Amino acid sequence: MQKKRCAHFWEMINISEGLVVMKKCFHCRKVSTCFVFHHDPPLEPCREQSHFWNYAESDESFHFDLMCSKCGKVVMLDELVGLMKCTGCNERCRVCAFMQSLKPEEVQVYIAMGRRPVEERRQLSKEQFSALEAYFNQQSERLNRKARIVRHEMVKDLDRCYAEVIRDADMLFATSYKVN
Repeated sequence: MQKKRCAHFWEMINISEGLVVMKKCFHCRKVSTCFVFHHDPPLEPCREQSHFWNYAESDESFHFDLMCSKCGKVVMLDELVGLMKCTGCNERCRVCAFMQSLKPEEVQVYIAMGRRPVEERRQLSKEQFSALEAYFNQQSERLNRKARIVRHEMVKDLDRCYAEVIRDADMLFATSYKVN
């Protein structure tokens, strides 16, 4: 007998405040991002393999996981550093082009920021991103506000991206503002 497949309805769980921290390696100039579960940025330099990380900046944000309210399945989002709201800062960026194709005055586009350096860190899996995308779609329908989420790999240049870091869960799905 086959098990019935759940039509998941995702809810945020394990919501915690903290910081999205950016560090830069003075040796190779790569940028590292991570989420810390406190409000004190790690100012001390640190060494990790061949990198010499120095604190660059931080933004208040929050971390969460998702749970299906129907079947109880939990999707841990440890690889998600934070969510950012696209501001349309670079017309040559694929995220900006995507947003423009969706009527930016009606649709909010969020970027799922993963860990950096991308090539050295584990990123959101297909399952994790699918659950996150489904959560956004469900909330859009429930609140009658259109929102889409994309992976950070679509951003043309993360170091020059002016997307707004979402600071708390209440900022999600807030009224959209006009973009460039």
